Amino acid sequence: MKLAIVSETFPPEVNGVAMTFGTIARELGRRGHEVTIYRPQRDDLPAAGTVAEYREVPMRGMQIPGYPLLRLGLPARMRLKHYWRQDRPDLVHVVTEGPLGATAVSAARALGLPVTSSFHTNFHAYTRDYGFSLLHPIVLWWLRRVHNRTLRTFAPTDELCAELRDLGFNDMHLLSRGVDIDCFSPDRRSEELRASWGAGPDNPVVMHVGRMAPEKNYDLLFKCFAAMHAANPRLKFVLAGDGPLRESLIKAHPECHFAGFYSRQEIGRYYASSDIYIHASLTETFGNVLTEAMASGLAVAGFDYAAARQFVRDRDNGLVVPCDQPDALVAAAVELATDPDLRARVRKAARHGFEKQSWSHVIGRFEGDLLAAANLGGTV
Repeated sequence: MKLAIVSETFPPEVNGVAMTFGTIARELGRRGHEVTIYRPQRDDLPAAGTVAEYREVPMRGMQIPGYPLLRLGLPARMRLKHYWRQDRPDLVHVVTEGPLGATAVSAARALGLPVTSSFHTNFHAYTRDYGFSLLHPIVLWWLRRVHNRTLRTFAPTDELCAELRDLGFNDMHLLSRGVDIDCFSPDRRSEELRASWGAGPDNPVVMHVGRMAPEKNYDLLFKCFAAMHAANPRLKFVLAGDGPLRESLIKAHPECHFAGFYSRQEIGRYYASSDIYIHASLTETFGNVLTEAMASGLAVAGFDYAAARQFVRDRDNGLVVPCDQPDALVAAAVELATDPDLRARVRKAARHGFEKQSWSHVIGRFEGDLLAAANLGGTV
């Protein structure tokens, strides 16, 4: 299959969407498909890039205010039509719903090309986190319009597929998330790295990895951290990542170690060298960080939705609490901080079963769905 993937975020950017489709593009290329990525140009990338598994075509873009590491793609309907007339793909897959993605849908439809899409980010929910609640119905309308103009929309959990169907999204299909069990493994634990955090054998480390932005519920996360530290002063707190809140969080929480921005490979060592992971966000469509933490052998606590609902068995391989009970998450976090037997038991069980959640299995299913949508391997 000749596949065009259009995305406003892609490696070397580090976030769940970029990581997911970087892996998918690489693996589909290794399976013999001809994959071309259309993404906004970055200053640290060449004008046009090609790796063994896929080719990159740079598009016009602009920096997103407050996110220096991310770019917003600009409308490109005519340019994409020009590319696709010259080198016609069998299928266009649109990863993001910004101006570039939306015009890619229009360009594909104008040329009679099959086009599918992915739903990765609850932008309609983010309007509340950024103080734009009045825009919620408009953003939801836009998302629904973009996706309903494609043959299929893929979302990462059955739960989200059902929720989007209820909101009027058509033709929902599952694209789950895999875990790189070599990158995220307890075997990557480093006592040298722990020592750099001031952590010895009697200092459990609480890790957080992610984009430091309002929608990630940092108020609740640090409420958990404060309660955990009060109950067990030996704890160390490490946060890895970047985002618009990073500088303010550093100033407000000098007791924490802010490690900065790391590659996927290096961040695996950070997970494995820690002991506890608290997932306070309620706006994730999946939550890759939770599965990465579990695969790395951490004791996790989070709300009962998305990845946690799919993978955590309460009090067996982690702790989950109802989504409308933030105080219950604080209590679960304190329990992990103060009960070494519980912590050891859930850590031991956390990784079990992730071998079945390999990227090879996930991408194999997605490959079949794309072939069917392109009418190459089945009926749309």
